[in-house]
Amino acid sequence: MIHLVEGDILHSKAHAIAQGVGINDPMDKGLALQLHNAYPSMHKDFHHWCHQHSPEAGEAWMWSGARMHIPWESNNFWKGTGSTVHIVNLITQEGADSHDHRHGKATLSNVQHSLKALAKIAVKENFTSLALPRLGTGTGGLDWADVLPLIEKKLGDLNIPVYVYQTYHADQAANEA
Repeated sequence: MIHLVEGDILHSKAHAIAQGVGINDPMDKGLALQLHNAYPSMHKDFHHWCHQHSPEAGEAWMWSGARMHIPWESNNFWKGTGSTVHIVNLITQEGADSHDHRHGKATLSNVQHSLKALAKIAVKENFTSLALPRLGTGTGGLDWADVLPLIEKKLGDLNIPVYVYQTYHADQAANEA
């Protein structure tokens, strides 16, 4: 089930968070930067995986690690409950110059293929819920009106809640049913 929500995905209680990236992405903008800062080992491991596997746009890679604790959320962990965070990096952007780590724009084809890979990961890993932002619409340059139908088509049949953060409100938890 797809649920359109408003808030800050970093406060999601979802089992996993997905984000759009490019191959060897420097993760220096938007959600990618926030996740890079919170989980520097995720960023390092992603680069290692890219160098080992030479991925192509449209693929997905999952990272799991210890959740960060936010002191003001007494006895709760940032991004949900439990001790492990799962971040799925969806390669939605075309590769570009590897020397300066700039990336091309996202394509609808790459988003579609990476969402298909995400659905497979969600089933294989038994995710109980999933959160994702407006994929490919920031740095990627895609139109949200074109991306949302792809999300609904590729993830709508999962038997778990899929929270799509369509409006960002900093430091605000969304109403995740």
